[in-house]
Amino acid sequence: MANEGHLALLKKGARKWNAWRREHRPKGRRVTPDLYGADLAGRKLDGYDFYGANLGKADLTCASAQRARFDKAFLEDANLFSAVLTESVFWRAAMAGADLRRATLTKARLPAVDLTGSNLGEADLRDAHLPKATLRCANLWHTDLSGSHLRQATLQGANLVFCNLNDSDLSGSYIYGISAWNVSVQGAKQTDLVITRRTQPIITVDNLEVAQFIYLLLDNKRVRDVIDTVTSKVVLILGRFSPDRKVVLDQLKLKLRLLGYSPVLFDFEGPESRDITETVSILAHLSRFVIADITDARSIPQELAAIVPTLPSVPVQPIIQVGASEYGMFEHFKRYSWVLPIFQYEDSPQLMADIEAVIIRPAEELAIRQRLRS
Repeated sequence: MANEGHLALLKKGARKWNAWRREHRPKGRRVTPDLYGADLAGRKLDGYDFYGANLGKADLTCASAQRARFDKAFLEDANLFSAVLTESVFWRAAMAGADLRRATLTKARLPAVDLTGSNLGEADLRDAHLPKATLRCANLWHTDLSGSHLRQATLQGANLVFCNLNDSDLSGSYIYGISAWNVSVQGAKQTDLVITRRTQPIITVDNLEVAQFIYLLLDNKRVRDVIDTVTSKVVLILGRFSPDRKVVLDQLKLKLRLLGYSPVLFDFEGPESRDITETVSILAHLSRFVIADITDARSIPQELAAIVPTLPSVPVQPIIQVGASEYGMFEHFKRYSWVLPIFQYEDSPQLMADIEAVIIRPAEELAIRQRLRS
């Protein structure tokens, strides 16, 4: 429990508290304030000198401690929920397990602070200084760290979901094991981010958003196998999902699956809330080749216009049912060497019977040639 004498002195105000601290600081006569577990909720502590103080498990909920000194203070498991700590100094403070949710730490100075396992959810750390800070397994969910300095900070295992890191400096930070979904990093410095454990050879990247992906590639054979499968087995099927056309596309998908491919059937009749052109372009980039049924084409002209001119490494095999006419603008795509001649089919059984010889084999041979040229 807190020292009653120290607690009573604290209540007399910053001037008397700081004067007492100065009296006991020189010539080795330093007295360590013992405020362990103290109830300081809602108190005004602006400008207080808590250098080296024991504030472990203290309750500072909604307290105001602006421009206060917490150098080398012990604040482990302290409750600082919604505390206002603007421009305060926490140099080498021990704050593991502290609750700093919704706390205000704008322009605070926290070099080499230990915030292991702390909860900084929705906290405001704009323009804060945290060089060499330890934020291992800390919760930074929706935390605003815009303009902050996190050079050589340890963020191992930290939760950065929805974290705002715009214009921050993350240079040389350790980011192994982070969760970085929906993190904002516009204007952030991200050079030399270390993605390996400290016991492993150092590997660095310069982009927080791709760091997890790069590490998975290096550390997980299954992920590498998935990528190999995607780039060698995915076939994108484009067509119209009217009832009669969907029967043909579904059979085409089943046949490709039986032949060892991973067919991706894109439904143009789906929700319009997504950017269809962008989605199709992404899927095409991941595909071995594309099969486009231009029978009764509706959305296909727009989608082919988005992928054909920019993807020479991905062959496109157009197909059309006998009796149907190709749409007028399709003539434009025939000048691209990676667009194969249109294959005409009578019905689904004939298409399934000829698919290996007249669709897959030509598409595979062209895919190999195109990749060798690129």
